[in-house]
Amino acid sequence: VQGPCPAAAEEEEEDGDEELLGAGGPRTWTPQEKLLHEARLKAKAKRRLRRTSSRDSARESLSEGAEPGPEPGSPKGRTHDRRSRMGKGRGLPKKGGAGGKGVWGAPGVVYGYQEPDARDPNYDEVAQGDTVYATVVPELEEGELEKNVQPMVLEYFEHGDTSEVMELLRGLNLGSRRHAVPSLAVALALEGKASHRELTSRLLSDLVGHVVTPEDIAWAFDKMLRDLPDLILDTPEAPQV
Repeated sequence: VQGPCPAAAEEEEEDGDEELLGAGGPRTWTPQEKLLHEARLKAKAKRRLRRTSSRDSARESLSEGAEPGPEPGSPKGRTHDRRSRMGKGRGLPKKGGAGGKGVWGAPGVVYGYQEPDARDPNYDEVAQGDTVYATVVPELEEGELEKNVQPMVLEYFEHGDTSEVMELLRGLNLGSRRHAVPSLAVALALEGKASHRELTSRLLSDLVGHVVTPEDIAWAFDKMLRDLPDLILDTPEAPQV
């Protein structure tokens, strides 16, 4: 679809100027109409100047005999084109990004153990020793500790085997939260029966020296005494127990 020619556009603008004058002849313009008329005159002058300069430049190029550049589809125009001339490929990296020197490889690839290379510049024969593989268990967070220890204590109330509880606790990395184990066990015993309290007393006695220290037991009871007002809400007879 072709737009209107410049001459037609100028005629339309002139008609717009006549509309400003009005059908009944000249009249007094408002400041807004006067500014609009001046802006139209400036725009019309700029368009005429651009058309004149473009015509003059076209004449000068033809008079100097400049050769036109190669067409986009010609072979000369593709001299410096880095795209594939065979028409193949989608522009993706080679080998899915896994090829080349010094790259990590394709995503998701798991590499096995590789022997140290003596030709490696960073190879140090003295520093090379026996490789030791160890399973690292992260330290339990506060929420995770309660979620793991509470089922152990409740099951202990059923079977009464302290050695089983000790083995399960050794499989956890209690870290600096060892004191939370006695505190949690006593809190559960307060909510239970008298037999549960007797089992908890036996459990704490067996855990000392194997899983927790006497200092951990003391810290746990100090914390429970500080939290006694909260324990009373669930167990009103907690101070006497």
